[in-house]
Amino acid sequence: MADLASGEEGDFFALLAEKQTMLTKDGKPYYRVTFRDARRDCSFPIWSDAPLADVCRDQWVVGEFYKVRALYRETNYGPQLDIRKIRPVEPADEADGFSPQMCQPSSRFDTQEMFADLVAIAEEGIDEGPLRTLTVGLLEEHRELLLTWPAATRNHHAFAGGYLEHVRNVSRHAYYLAQRYAELYPDMTPPLRVDVAVAGAILHDIGKLRELRVTPSGGEYTAAGNLIGHILQGRDMVREAAAELEEPLDEETLLRLEHVIVSHQRLPEWGSPKPPMTPEALIVHFADDCDAKYQMMLTILGDDPSEGPVTGRRNVLGQAVYRGGE
Repeated sequence: MADLASGEEGDFFALLAEKQTMLTKDGKPYYRVTFRDARRDCSFPIWSDAPLADVCRDQWVVGEFYKVRALYRETNYGPQLDIRKIRPVEPADEADGFSPQMCQPSSRFDTQEMFADLVAIAEEGIDEGPLRTLTVGLLEEHRELLLTWPAATRNHHAFAGGYLEHVRNVSRHAYYLAQRYAELYPDMTPPLRVDVAVAGAILHDIGKLRELRVTPSGGEYTAAGNLIGHILQGRDMVREAAAELEEPLDEETLLRLEHVIVSHQRLPEWGSPKPPMTPEALIVHFADDCDAKYQMMLTILGDDPSEGPVTGRRNVLGQAVYRGGE
């Protein structure tokens, strides 16, 4: 699907990511479906009087993979598919190159390298001792999950490997900023803790391993994710890991690390019970917010179908983005 230009017809494999029952203004039911491959989502209506309406209602299953022949079109309402043929994927399709991963968006970066980079940042930015042991230990304990985890269900880095891509960016930026500010203001009392900023950046989203689960359609919230969220669960995971350390982590350092985690989203409406109240927490918050917003803008510039020097406003940022040109 992602290889088709507007107006082209072709055969491809796709995941049915969503199927919603909707009503027209006249009260007639129809379905809004979303088909997805690794690089493109197509959401469009199946009207109640369309030839595929009954099949869509009775046989199409969200989370299942399909082989599709369709005409792809770019419209003012986004990408559309005019489906000519469709059937569920069969075992024999593997010989034609099908695999579930080909229908799942993933990071452009190698996940093994990103994981190794995070461990290296921890070992460079945190002196040997219980804080480094805690930070690297949590990474190593959850390594297999981290290699596939998304950073969110939507909006930013919501793809396989997105967690590592986001956290590596945040950790690099927070480490750099903490070093620079510590050099600029060496007389700050108490001094800025570079090690706490690094550990906090690496672990700020660790609770998402309990907040989310991964399905063929992408990340979705667990019961604990809906009821508690990743911030408090991240604090729980850090506390649990600290309690298992052979060499205990001092109370002040643990308190500062916990504060980075609970304050990294800054506002109550974003999930944080406290705003950043330490230099380390402030640095991690803005590194986190910058990376999330930058990825949103990157996606808008890549996906917006409108023409002209600015994009449309119907996007996650709720604003137009300037492309350039006349």
